[in-house]
Amino acid sequence: MPLSGDPRENQPAAIKLGAVALVIAGQSRANRRQLLFGAGALLMMQARPAPAAASRLLPIAPEEAGFAPDLAARLDKAIADKRVWNLHGVVVVRDDRLVLERYFEAEDNARGRPLGRVAFASDTLHDLRSVSKSIVALIYGIALDQGKVPPPEAPLFAAFPQYAALAQHEGRDQLTIHHVLSMTMGTDWDETSIPYSDPANSEIAMDLAADRYRYILERRVVREPGRRFTYCGGATALLARIIANGVGKPLHEFARKTLFDPLGLGPTEWLTGRDGEPLAASGLRMAPRDLAQIGMMVLRGGTSGADRIVSAQWLERCTSPIASVDEVRRFGYHWYVADISFGKPLGWAPRHLERAWMAFGEGGQRLFLMPGLKLAVAITAGNYGADDQWIPPTRVLREVVLESIR
Repeated sequence: MPLSGDPRENQPAAIKLGAVALVIAGQSRANRRQLLFGAGALLMMQARPAPAAASRLLPIAPEEAGFAPDLAARLDKAIADKRVWNLHGVVVVRDDRLVLERYFEAEDNARGRPLGRVAFASDTLHDLRSVSKSIVALIYGIALDQGKVPPPEAPLFAAFPQYAALAQHEGRDQLTIHHVLSMTMGTDWDETSIPYSDPANSEIAMDLAADRYRYILERRVVREPGRRFTYCGGATALLARIIANGVGKPLHEFARKTLFDPLGLGPTEWLTGRDGEPLAASGLRMAPRDLAQIGMMVLRGGTSGADRIVSAQWLERCTSPIASVDEVRRFGYHWYVADISFGKPLGWAPRHLERAWMAFGEGGQRLFLMPGLKLAVAITAGNYGADDQWIPPTRVLREVVLESIR
């Protein structure tokens, strides 16, 4: 049973599980870039790390971490057999030890801006695409612990007083921060059935709007909030603006200070739109090794050494199922939750069934976390716009990593 896909795919139950993919053909990607950025340059913000913690992930032999010794050879064979393709990086960490780290050379782009052929290495930045959403949820929890942002139960429009008049219509007064975090706002939003080359796509319309936040908040309520998951990059944009307003700093600056630097991460970038606002839902760039370190922090219940980074209570809310995405996946606070089976079956039942917390990004970007195994798998890839982009990261997880566990 593959771990695939895209909430837009009309797929049978329990057949696909995977990325919230932005299915864009080659020409559509070019059109999308023109729509989003016009003739202007794509803005980037970069910050430097605190260098002291650069070696936190200490390597260990696969067999010492409970894997078969041929873990790397399995990955090589999967590539040689064309079971996987267009990988850019694979990082496997178990119980804070680096088990596997591999990088490749390939063409890449930064959310549409061509980068040419890149020889990826441990410090090479890579688009996270929609994995950015899950990172924003962690940042919100940090700001909440500091008392800088409203709790999930708070009315949404109380955080946007300048748009208070909008709350008086279309039942928007029912909306809370919880609905934003769980993407259950019930508003009229479609970025899954309309191509990204079409300005009617809700995310494109948001990025083109004179005021992106007004655009999001004035959407009609078409179903009762809290009842149904609707994939919505606008929800992440709202969270980012609430964070920035509450902490008095840009999103990326606050992320560096409270999350990235305490973990000793390397340089990061957060792309911005032509209005200067962060592309909160899909604009974060970092090295996959650093993404894996964020994953291990989550698996440790929010700690890094003796330091508390994110509260355990917030992580529990992020990874507790709230809404169904499909017949397999559930959605918490900007994190996906599912049970993954692997190993040879015993009769009708799988040998292992493990809970997984997951962050997905278009093109094959993944962060798989399996708390029962103390396992984090970070994958970057270049299958942007491909209908089968979910296959390579799924096979790396199942056929290489999980099949190697002893």
